[in-house]
Amino acid sequence: MKSLKIPRGVHRVLFKTLNTDRRLMHRKKFASDFTGLKKDGHSGLDYLSVSAYDDAAPTHHIFLRNREIVLVEGLNLDGIKPGKYTVHCLPTRMVGADGCPTRCILTA
Repeated sequence: MKSLKIPRGVHRVLFKTLNTDRRLMHRKKFASDFTGLKKDGHSGLDYLSVSAYDDAAPTHHIFLRNREIVLVEGLNLDGIKPGKYTVHCLPTRMVGADGCPTRCILTA
């Protein structure tokens, strides 16, 4: 993460990875070889899970314990170019759930 040189003051980062290039969100079959993070990295990613398939539980537990980072998974970033944007995530209220469907709006 440090090598990305994200400027100070940036509070939200969306990562467009090879998941988008591979059009994984458009496939009917789940792809377990998707790009994801191991437990030592945190962010928002463009597929069904922020964590790598083989490291799912430890990564999610770190996020849940931290509570400073909100996960947004399953983003469709087709056609989105790198740059500065504002993202608004509008969650559906679900009592007793630790996650829920969200409508995210990205504006330049």
